[in-house]
Amino acid sequence: MFILSRLDGVPPESFQNQIRQLVIEHVGALSSVAITADNPLYPLYQYGVGLEVHQYLQALDGTRGLAVELVLALDADAPDQLLGFALALPAQDDAHACVLAFLAVSPAHRRQGIARGLLTDLRARYRCVEMSAFAHAVPWFEAMGLQVVSATGPQVLMSSTGKASGALVGRLDIAPIYQTLEVRQIHAYLLKQHGEEAMIDAERQRDEHLDELALQAQACVAMRKRVH
Repeated sequence: MFILSRLDGVPPESFQNQIRQLVIEHVGALSSVAITADNPLYPLYQYGVGLEVHQYLQALDGTRGLAVELVLALDADAPDQLLGFALALPAQDDAHACVLAFLAVSPAHRRQGIARGLLTDLRARYRCVEMSAFAHAVPWFEAMGLQVVSATGPQVLMSSTGKASGALVGRLDIAPIYQTLEVRQIHAYLLKQHGEEAMIDAERQRDEHLDELALQAQACVAMRKRVH
């Protein structure tokens, strides 16, 4: 069994650590570039996406000019144990709309209704919940009541209303994250470990994978439009 908890401020360090671990372990699903574990760039994105989520968590104190909402799924018998989380960005100009930025559940606790519970909690409070999903995940989110709207690069835009809200949503500028000293150090280490040719090939593989995902997203949307 699990319980849901909404936090009004920055979560305690223990929860931050558990969230960070979930992100690091599942960065391929959470990253917008869907980096694969066999790509030499994988450790770089583990750090980058982990830092992105960390900065959103820090924004929960309201000092960064971003609206952020965090819902935790906790073990009912051990409420200090995180089973999953949803991080949403409420719209700044529409109290009834939000964007689901990150959703993750521990692999050991999947198929127990946790992701459904997290999403249902958001839908109970926001008429329009928007999110981007890779094509392979679209059927699951459709089963949760979300509808396909359009293809957006390698992902599919989905919404609980079936259309984009057009609301203003504040997001982090993630470009500076990948220009930090730490990221440069990780890249330098990977370059030394794998060599320049392998790193160039890793970037090519990443970009080709993104092109494939973009085609899948377009096909997914086209198929839904034919059906409807």
